[in-house]
Amino acid sequence: MKKLESNLPNMVMVLTAITLIASFLLASVYGVTKAPIELAKEKKKEVAIKNVLPPFNRIENDTIEGIVVYKGYKDANWVGTAVESVSKNGFGGEIKIIVGFDAKGCIFNYTVLEQKETPGLGTKMIDWFKTSKNKQSILGKNIAQEELKVSKDGGNIDAMTASTISSRAFLEAVNNAYSTISHYDTHTSATQVSDAATAATPWVENK
Repeated sequence: MKKLESNLPNMVMVLTAITLIASFLLASVYGVTKAPIELAKEKKKEVAIKNVLPPFNRIENDTIEGIVVYKGYKDANWVGTAVESVSKNGFGGEIKIIVGFDAKGCIFNYTVLEQKETPGLGTKMIDWFKTSKNKQSILGKNIAQEELKVSKDGGNIDAMTASTISSRAFLEAVNNAYSTISHYDTHTSATQVSDAATAATPWVENK
């Protein structure tokens, strides 16, 4: 095979060919991995919903101002509502969580879905705010009675050590979640479910 001359046109041609091949390979990898990644995200969300709500055996999806909420039922009884929420004010950027509220409007549990906070500092939010130590835990709190704030801002929650910004952003996301459902009569809506809706979303029972 004749060797290509080392000149500008040939160099451009070779670089163009390499770029096209690399782009094709990247597109192929993205196409192969896109579906599994999306499936993994949906599975993670399903597990999160089960973890943040009281025991249920049926779930209903609803939309409030463009935000999807998940209403859990134990047979015919509404037991709580889960809602995704976001804060864009984390130290590392966006923090996405899902928060579950029981039938009385108290925080039952939460799960962090996505965050890019500093390892060993802001990442502690995964467990920090559900730990029964000092004033860390938000579980059982009713935001209707008092908005969640860190102690440094005059609030009732201890911020993560050396991570006040991350703590503020996390609590902002929790407050936003409550704001989403606070003007919505969840209990009334939950008791007016059609037979068709009842069978729409089968879930493995959350015990």
